[in-house]
Order: sequence, then C-alpha cells, then structure tokens
Amino acid sequence: MQERIDRIVKILEDKKCEDVEVVDMEGRDYIAKCVIIATTLNSRHGAALRDELALNLKPAGETFLGVEDSDEWTVIDLGDILIHLMSQNYRAKYNIEEFLEELKKPRD
Repeated sequence: MQERIDRIVKILEDKKCEDVEVVDMEGRDYIAKCVIIATTLNSRHGAALRDELALNLKPAGETFLGVEDSDEWTVIDLGDILIHLMSQNYRAKYNIEEFLEELKKPRD
C-alpha cells in the first residue's frame, strides 16, 4: 500500500500540485483506507493531473473505479485509496482534512 501511495504522491508533486497530504484511514469506519488530497493550480491543471495519474497508474495495475470531475474538484476512486484534486478555494471551503481527522477521533 505504501508503495502505491508514494507513487501517487510523486506524480502529484512532479506535476506541481501544492500541499499534497496523505490521510491514513486504516481501521476507521470510512470508505477508503487512505485519502490523498492535493491543491491544483486551475481547472486545466486538475484535468491534466487526472490524465497523468491514469497514464501512470493504470499500467501499474491500478483500477479507476470511478472519477467525478468538476472545474474545482476531481475525485478518483481506486477502491482503497481516494484522491481529491481540489482548487485552493474548494480545499479551503470544504476542509476535508478536518472532517477526516474528526472521523479518526475516538467516540465516547
């Protein structure tokens, strides 16, 4: 799993994504074991990143179970890994990192 995550992070960083963050959700009540969040420069950058990930990950055996696209936010579902490519405004607005951290806290 870590090798897959490292490959994705490297692709994103090589293609000038900003603030790439990996959130480990292993053992939590969540739909994926890992969430990767990255800030895109603009909508064209987001589309290029999606294509670059497909170009590099599919030959390595990754299966894209789903892709949801908009100008501001792309979600790529690899099953046990979710990748969120977000504009700076959407990332600040939706603050997925905080939501995921709340899910990781023990419930009383």
